[in-house]
Amino acid sequence: MAGLPKLAVNGDRLNRSIYQLAEIGKLPNGGISRVAFTTEDLLARQLVQSWMVEAGMTVVIDAAGNIIGRYAGTCEGAPALATGSHIDTVPVGGRYDGCLGVLAGIEIARVLNEHNLRLNHPFEVIVFTDEERSVLGSKAMSGQIKEGPEYYARLDGTPIQPCLEKIGGNWSKIHSATRYHSEMAAFVELHVEQGGVLEQMAVPIGVVDGIVGQYRFAVTVVGRMNHAGTTPMHLRKDALVAAAQIVLAVNQIAVAIPGEQVATVGYLNVSPNATNTVPGRVDLRIDLRDLSQEHLEYLISLLKKELDAIATATRTEITLKETLHILPTLAAPHIKQVIQQVCERQGLGYTHLPSRAGHDAQEIGRFTDMGMIFVPSHNGISHSEDEYTSPQECTQGANVLLQTFVELDQFYPIPLPPPV
Repeated sequence: MAGLPKLAVNGDRLNRSIYQLAEIGKLPNGGISRVAFTTEDLLARQLVQSWMVEAGMTVVIDAAGNIIGRYAGTCEGAPALATGSHIDTVPVGGRYDGCLGVLAGIEIARVLNEHNLRLNHPFEVIVFTDEERSVLGSKAMSGQIKEGPEYYARLDGTPIQPCLEKIGGNWSKIHSATRYHSEMAAFVELHVEQGGVLEQMAVPIGVVDGIVGQYRFAVTVVGRMNHAGTTPMHLRKDALVAAAQIVLAVNQIAVAIPGEQVATVGYLNVSPNATNTVPGRVDLRIDLRDLSQEHLEYLISLLKKELDAIATATRTEITLKETLHILPTLAAPHIKQVIQQVCERQGLGYTHLPSRAGHDAQEIGRFTDMGMIFVPSHNGISHSEDEYTSPQECTQGANVLLQTFVELDQFYPIPLPPPV
């Protein structure tokens, strides 16, 4: 690619694609509903596949239902450079989450195709299956499917097997979707930030340092249910008082300990939940996230000490059960450096930041080099009909993605031809 004119995406075409895809599953309030495996999801998948073919890509669907569009490179046997994201949505979502990453990838293939150009490496655009609920597609590709099919059943009880069959997948062969670093040199995902940092800083590009690890815990506080009028304060074992102290302790761990961790209690269930009764039991849930696994483990040790102290002070029993553990995934340093250099050449401001939301890139980064590029989300809003990223910001992000792949194409070695 050296010596060729500088390539750029067609911003009008990219943003037109975003709006066209948003017509599928469009709700009266302007939001989008394309939950995985629904009719709307299938229609969107068909449209995206047609665009891939028009862009000169061959298209296959793996056993996990992932759509893989491949634009051939010039060097036979070279590992792919890949991008992509998802096109399924939460029940009421927006038009940019996931979709921007997929459509920017297709736009890059369009640009290469219309200029009759090819990278040394094959270029792939991947639409991952069911990112919003289970990250099934990217977990399968990274070889991380450890659970049985019942784990991936839909909320309405529909088994995963017929769902996958509908989109061309096959649960019985799910492990055949696993891929390796030897066949995918790097994966870079463009995504809307889904937060307000870039907009608050007035910076158009975020260079993602990594995707945070996450712990979730179920906490049960057992006290003694009793009459609210006849039980003196010093004789109470109030489970809600203990739970309130836990909520404050979780918040204090997040704000008082040096670092960029976030910690949340977002669920609380009080029993018997009656005005004239001292609460006898409270169930709550804790969400804890950070980019460092070591730091997460330190925070958890502090949390356990706090729970022990609260249990003693309130004379309650407190149990802590881990319900989710997702390891953090760090972006490859050389990919971050390339993204930064591309921004500098294009005169775009940038900042480094972690992704505190999960993405397909988190799973793909478990077997290959990973990077992410963020563009701003207006008012930090996502998973909502009010989700918005301007056409200019979408175009800027796609151009950074394009030039990142041009640079990475030179970074990664290509296999030597076999001896004659």
